[in-house]
Amino acid sequence: MHHFHDQSKVWIYLANRPFTEAETGSINQAITSFCKEWSAHGTNLNAAGEVRFNQFIILMVDETAAGASGCSIDKSVRFIQSLERSYDVQLFNRLLIAIKEEQEIKLIPLNAFQELIKSGTINATTPVFNNAITTKEEMDTKWLLPLKDSWLGNRLSVAV
Repeated sequence: MHHFHDQSKVWIYLANRPFTEAETGSINQAITSFCKEWSAHGTNLNAAGEVRFNQFIILMVDETAAGASGCSIDKSVRFIQSLERSYDVQLFNRLLIAIKEEQEIKLIPLNAFQELIKSGTINATTPVFNNAITTKEEMDTKWLLPLKDSWLGNRLSVAV
């Protein structure tokens, strides 16, 4: 995915639990197989994907050759749903926020963030993942930011 164009389309799915090493290997194989067959209107997409941090599934399409269409995006959603069923995991819960503490990913319900800020458990410099990014360039530069610089920091009262 590193060789993809900066404006390549990205989808990030956060799992509600970490994957085991065995699951990560198996899911990476499934992603590779899916991406080889992924097409839009009969044209194969230049696509790739992977599991990162044993917690995130990333799919990417370099749209310089062929763009993802509504039907191809539907195919990817069905693929992710099949992973949910196969691994008994939730990948569409947008109310879970991932933070990074040292080398560990922690999941926090969105409605608990303000209280954790007030208690000092989370502060302005806590690294927060933004899974709503849409391009490779954003993934490379804005996926993991201090809370104060993140989309969430703008919505919460974060003391700097």
